[in-house]
This record gives sequence, C-alpha cells and structure tokens, in this order.
Amino acid sequence: MSPEFITGYFILAIKTAVLLAAPMLVAGLVIGVLVSMFQAATQINEMTLVFVPKILGVAVVLMVFFPWMLNLIVVFTENLFKDLPMYLR
Repeated sequence: MSPEFITGYFILAIKTAVLLAAPMLVAGLVIGVLVSMFQAATQINEMTLVFVPKILGVAVVLMVFFPWMLNLIVVFTENLFKDLPMYLR
C-alpha cells in the first residue's frame, strides 16, 4: 500500500464521518441560534432553555436521517470488506 492510497482512504473515511455527523450538527446549530435570538429578544438568560430544544431537535433529525445514515455507513463498510484483498497486496 502506498502512502497516497492510505491518505486517500483516510480522506474518504473523514468525508463519510462528516456526512454522518452533519445533519445533527446543523440542526443543533440552527436551533441554538434561534433559541439565542429568542433569549436576546426576551432577555431570558436561562442555560437550560437551550438544552431541551437542542436535544429534541437533534433526536428528531436523527430519526429522520437515520435510514440514510445507515445506508451510507453500510455502503462504506461493504466497500471496505469487498476491496480488502486488494488493500492487503
């Protein structure tokens, strides 16, 4: 295995990890900004007010995107095991 191959494979793994995490991170970011805007407008500075909407939003996004995420990781793993003999040469 060449260093270029290993680097390319790690880049593919990182891209897959980013794609898996992106929906939940984006949901948490959007909900956090919206709640922060609400807190700034109403001058309510309660830390737990941010936590509950974020956790609910992330849970909903996880349920919605879970089939896609599962398919993405299964395809990545299948390709890894399918091409394993080629990688070992």
